[in-house]
Amino acid sequence: MSAINVVRIVDSESRAAALSVVEEVYLAEKRWIANVESEIPAHPEVEGGRSWFLARVGDEPVGVIRLVYDPSLELPPELDVALEPGIDLKEIAACGRFVEIGRFMISPRHRKNTRVALKLMQEASAEVIARGYTHFLTDVFVDDEHSPLRFHTRVLGFERIATHRFGELACDSLRVVLILDIARAYRRLRERRNRVFRLLGQGVDPGQRLAAEAAS
Repeated sequence: MSAINVVRIVDSESRAAALSVVEEVYLAEKRWIANVESEIPAHPEVEGGRSWFLARVGDEPVGVIRLVYDPSLELPPELDVALEPGIDLKEIAACGRFVEIGRFMISPRHRKNTRVALKLMQEASAEVIARGYTHFLTDVFVDDEHSPLRFHTRVLGFERIATHRFGELACDSLRVVLILDIARAYRRLRERRNRVFRLLGQGVDPGQRLAAEAAS
């Protein structure tokens, strides 16, 4: 089995490779976007508020993930938002530092290889913990046949906070807004002693994990 490598997108070569995945998944397969080039900035290395990562199996580009730092937790009314019972966005915003996960995609040829997605999550986790962030925020589609909703909630421990009908991608599916306390998720996975923790934990320095747990 070919090795899976994940790199941060910082130059034209890694950007072009990542855009090939975007074109395959979000344009050709899902038809969620109309333009590929605008998805990743021409100079991603100077975009301080975001990070992009590319996964390769051997030399083949197969996966992409985008991180957005300090996103607003205010959900505009035009998105047709419905909060889950008991959710207060101001209280949530005050409980930690958030990073939004987006543009998380895997090539159809490698989608059954869960190690690709976990390697991308491993790099994302290491990055945000090193920067002192404590929580992930993400949207997932309910009706997409490849939706990670069950994996995110049942395995990783993401929690639902809202749903909405509209967003930046051209998809009619209901979106579920999820948050994850990273330190709590690591403790949960560690206690279960499962393969997911072993794979995710490889890329995170133990001192960083302890610091994240102390901050939670």
